Amino acid sequence: MPDNSSYLVIPVFSLWVLILVAVGVLAIVLVAMMLRARASNGPVAVASEPARSPLPEFEKNGQSAAAALVQWSPETLRHILATELPEAQVIVVSNREPYIHNREGDDIQLVVPASGLVSALEPITRACAGTWIAYGGGSADTLVVDKNDRIEVPPEDPSYTLRRVWLSEEEQQGYYLGFANEGLWPLCHIAFTRPIFRASDWEAYEAVNRKFADTVIAEARNERPIVLVQDYHFALLPRMIRERLPEAIIITFWHIPWPNSEVFSICPWREKILEGLLGSSIVGFHTQFHCNNFIDSVDRFLESRIEREDSAISYGGEISLVHAYPISIEWPPAQLDRLPDVTQCRRQVREKFGLGEDVRLCVGVERLDYTKGILDRLSALDELLKLHPEWIGKVALLQIAAPSRGTLPAYQQLYEECLRHAEDLNRRYGREGYTPVLMVTEHHSQQQVYEIYRAADVCMVTSLHDGMNLVAKEFVAAREDEQGVLLLSMFAGASKELLEALIVNPYDAAMMGDALLQALTMSEEEQRQRMQRMREVVRDNNVYRWAGSMLLDAARLRKRIAVDRAVGAAPAAPGNVISLLDRKRVAAL
Repeated sequence: MPDNSSYLVIPVFSLWVLILVAVGVLAIVLVAMMLRARASNGPVAVASEPARSPLPEFEKNGQSAAAALVQWSPETLRHILATELPEAQVIVVSNREPYIHNREGDDIQLVVPASGLVSALEPITRACAGTWIAYGGGSADTLVVDKNDRIEVPPEDPSYTLRRVWLSEEEQQGYYLGFANEGLWPLCHIAFTRPIFRASDWEAYEAVNRKFADTVIAEARNERPIVLVQDYHFALLPRMIRERLPEAIIITFWHIPWPNSEVFSICPWREKILEGLLGSSIVGFHTQFHCNNFIDSVDRFLESRIEREDSAISYGGEISLVHAYPISIEWPPAQLDRLPDVTQCRRQVREKFGLGEDVRLCVGVERLDYTKGILDRLSALDELLKLHPEWIGKVALLQIAAPSRGTLPAYQQLYEECLRHAEDLNRRYGREGYTPVLMVTEHHSQQQVYEIYRAADVCMVTSLHDGMNLVAKEFVAAREDEQGVLLLSMFAGASKELLEALIVNPYDAAMMGDALLQALTMSEEEQRQRMQRMREVVRDNNVYRWAGSMLLDAARLRKRIAVDRAVGAAPAAPGNVISLLDRKRVAAL
């Protein structure tokens, strides 16, 4: 029998060679993938502390990672408008105006309101050379406008147009104080204040929204403006504009929280509010959580098609995107150029309020509103001084509480409670030359507010429920010395971004007292490390990124609509043309 062993050796040997080659190729592919991943993520640094799972809201809301590499500035916005939205007219609509003219005897005084909305939108409107439409409530507002109710602002360097809308006392009472602030405001904030809904207020709200819609139409230079509708005062406005300017890009930003669908069901006109908002091309909120609540409300109360993966709602043949855009502030804040250094600000504030150098200063700055947790802040100070009496005489709380909606019973009651609580603390812990609570219920300019931020050892932001709360970001931006501690409520949208703050539950007075003690005893080095990271976040995620992200989404939406129309107009066999919004669904089948 012939020996066939030599014929078996070659095939076996070849098989082993093939196996080794395959293993080698696999290894090379794996190494290449690892190197590519490392290159795309940047250099890997050795962590000095355990990695944390939470990401700031703006890093996980679906926006492009490349956006974080852009130096966002007014020039960036102008570039976006020139390249992505050429010849687009930008119209901003809000209830509050950025500049107020009041009579002061025989003179006219210009007031810039200390408003988060104004401080965020004013730099944007300047950069875009747009038109801002707002209610003219100043006592001298009518005296300074032209025959078309317009005035160029800012006065020192006019760069955009302010168009004022006039409201009667009855309209303001029903639309603003009534439906907006006794109805929608408590409905959207979980602060345990019952919303009040009156048919007469709703009628005024509809009428004022219609009046603002008429003004938008009058100010639009063509049929395709970009209209930025601001906040809960104008839930009906997007649909009213859409009916008359179907080609407009309408971006509605809801600055306050959106409640879950069960809470929202309380509103007698819930369907009309949702229909009004879905006249928008884009509906924006501060956090993805609020986006989800809005989508759930639409799903429950309207017959619509919802693409949750794309955060898109189809209603009445129109598409609305629902996205999270965490609002921010101008970087660096313009007010800092007009202020002395931190040391000088600290000295001036302490002299003004009679504080010794050995007294640690905590500050709270906001409107006098029941959602801001002012009473809870006072309870936290009470806890600290009760459990740690050694701090009596060594810590004071300066509470700046600008009067707000003072004719409403809930706000009158809050004002009285705050004064009683402050007086009680001052009676129990105060002594000669020392007042633990300094309650200042008057308006302050933005420059005065920034001076107080720079003087503070601790900034307390203890909102019971808030959309964002820009005070937290303003405090961080004011601290070029990288000192100071931010004590921040977990129920403020800012807590999703400023992770290095001391995050607290404002309903837990004991926890807040402990956090306040931690803030007062924190080392300068730890303050610096926390403040450096928070300043990076506010710098990179500034107000220009907020606006730019919305404008880029608007540009993409406009291009998508154009392509859809081109595809729809092209000759094709029946059933072969699929809109862009349907392609993902078809591809998954």
